[in-house]
Amino acid sequence: MPVKPLYRPPAPTPRSPLRSLLRVMRQGDGDLLSLVPEEAYREPLTWLGYSRRSILLINDSELCRTVLADREAIFPKNDLMVGALEGLVGDSLFVSSGDTWRRQRQMIDPAFSHMRINTAFHSMVGAVDDYAALLDQHAEASSDFSLDLAMSHLTADIICRTIFSQTLSSSIARDVFDDFLLFERSVASVNLRQLIFGKPWASVEQPAAVVAACARIRHHIGTLLDPRLAGNADAMDDIVAAVIAARDADTGKPFTREELIDQIGVFFLAGHETTASVLTWVFFVLSQQPAVADRIARDVNAVTGGEAVEFEHIRQLPFVRNVFREVLRLYPPITFIPRVALKATTIAGKRVKRGAMIMISPWTAHRNALLWENADRFDPERFDTDCPRQGDVGAHMSFGLGPRVCVGASFATTEAVLIIARLAQRYRFHTRNLQDIRPVARLTTRPATEIQVQVERR
Repeated sequence: MPVKPLYRPPAPTPRSPLRSLLRVMRQGDGDLLSLVPEEAYREPLTWLGYSRRSILLINDSELCRTVLADREAIFPKNDLMVGALEGLVGDSLFVSSGDTWRRQRQMIDPAFSHMRINTAFHSMVGAVDDYAALLDQHAEASSDFSLDLAMSHLTADIICRTIFSQTLSSSIARDVFDDFLLFERSVASVNLRQLIFGKPWASVEQPAAVVAACARIRHHIGTLLDPRLAGNADAMDDIVAAVIAARDADTGKPFTREELIDQIGVFFLAGHETTASVLTWVFFVLSQQPAVADRIARDVNAVTGGEAVEFEHIRQLPFVRNVFREVLRLYPPITFIPRVALKATTIAGKRVKRGAMIMISPWTAHRNALLWENADRFDPERFDTDCPRQGDVGAHMSFGLGPRVCVGASFATTEAVLIIARLAQRYRFHTRNLQDIRPVARLTTRPATEIQVQVERR
């Protein structure tokens, strides 16, 4: 009996540099993914052609570690990335470099170790339960809805509950969610004209709507934060409490109010937007691979006895975790991790001029034929055996590498496994606009058009 070919989920078909550039110009939506040439998917590092400032794509995990470790302090975060995000998160962990980043990371790490995942898990369950009630209504009415918005709403509710101990239903939290959605869709994080023709360190002008949204988000975060900074505030065991309690090891000083707003903005951005991005792709893929969705439902029911997923079940669901890891590989939320060279240097023998953009590329690294078998195919079982062909687990870099590894990786993985397990156990998802689905590199790896779905109860 012939073996059924593995599923290839939507992605641009790699082409020559010139044809890739022409495709991007024809599409007109600034999609950086379509600009990536075919050699980037089979080489450890390659130049992205036709750029005034020079752009070097890096796939090799050891080279990525070298750049991210930045022992000579010559590869700070890229000016385009900083320009896109600083209005929202200031000089926070997400955009800072050097000593500022090291101080912030040293203060933030204990906050996350203090925030026990099993404590946060109950908040996650509450958010999933509440959202399941809404999905039940969609199932009853056989109504279409946006999968993108569904996952954004669910993960925003979880991050509100775990950061501030309140649900998204509060008016302030809802406003923050709406403005984050506007920010994600409108921020000039990848301006191809600036990327290709612009000079290094040129200012990035954001749309007025984005500037206003950032100001509103920061105001709302401050409004939520101020009662917690008051001398008579009730003691709580959540992320905000842990970050407020954080102290600089050298000076003993806490974060200032503005710094707290910066860091909390990062938690919203990283804990809500990136997780929503990958979960959108997870449930799209499951809608196209019903046998995989059915297997998840069987596994979950076998472990839970058909009841709700509890914290102790998370480690007993390896296939669910593998599905998450495989979709995370194919659709890394942070498509590219940009850096800039402060001075002329060399990387793996290639001369890099001052101002050149260094693109650490989870997107191409995760689809690179040197590192992965069937690199652009969906195969969750590959993670049963450490799938990188050379045993290089660092080839999977959705959560970063080395000192820059994401502090919330364990939180995000637990959250994702819970959501996938609970929703696949209860529902089948059906995509309604399949012909429109393709990924683009915005702030995160998102569908170019919102994925419209229906759900039915199992």
